[in-house]
Amino acid sequence: MSLEHGRVHVAPPDHHLLVADGAIVLSHGPTENGHRPAINALFRSAAMARGPAVTGVLLSGALDDGVAGLLAIAAMNGLVFVQDPEEAIYRSMPDQAIAHVRVDQVLGAGAMGEVLAGVVRQTVDPVTVPTPSELLILENMIATGGARGNPAEQDSNGLGPTTGFVCPDCQGGLMELDTARYRCFVGHAWTADALLDAQGSAWERALWMALRALDDKARLAQRMIEQARQRGSPPRLINRYLLVAEEASSTAEVLRQALSVALSRQRPGP
Repeated sequence: MSLEHGRVHVAPPDHHLLVADGAIVLSHGPTENGHRPAINALFRSAAMARGPAVTGVLLSGALDDGVAGLLAIAAMNGLVFVQDPEEAIYRSMPDQAIAHVRVDQVLGAGAMGEVLAGVVRQTVDPVTVPTPSELLILENMIATGGARGNPAEQDSNGLGPTTGFVCPDCQGGLMELDTARYRCFVGHAWTADALLDAQGSAWERALWMALRALDDKARLAQRMIEQARQRGSPPRLINRYLLVAEEASSTAEVLRQALSVALSRQRPGP
């Protein structure tokens, strides 16, 4: 669909929204930070397509989504606007952008519209468009996906050295793109913050599954004790079931306390 002045385009679920040759296109390329659509994929494609004519705006949000895309916009001489973290409901994304990207303006949300209205009326010199890096070209191709195959698999050497870390999406090996960014052979992309959060979630899910299994084991053992007593089974059999129930209950309680402590540490402060 052609880009139109004054029209807002929103990505449909489970598709990247990308810019290419003056139009917007949809892609089912690999997820980034576990999401599709992904803001980094959109920002990179816009930077590739329009260079200094692009203005990237990052508002309130968690972790560091959008930072890698803003880096691409800045590298192609586009403008970068970030919401003032002091007024953001979730300040992590603005804080990360300010820490890692050449930000042109930090503005309150109320002032953003008027400033952007002036920016879009400016004329941009196309001569100032720099040559995109090989990594930027490759990552944009990965997000595009499609029938041409996955460039991440075809040119894995272009992504960077292997790390020994595992992709939470596909369990494949991750390669380090640059500082604190990773991709797997399939093409799933992760920032360090998002990867840490995803790995923590996987660890937590595994512990909850183990806790549920232990609770089920203890309940089953208790039921077998009752049935054994009703049948008049010998004490040694009942004692065996008692031991199993006590061990499962004791282990589950230790695990439950450990989970409670871990979750309390993850909760943000006031």
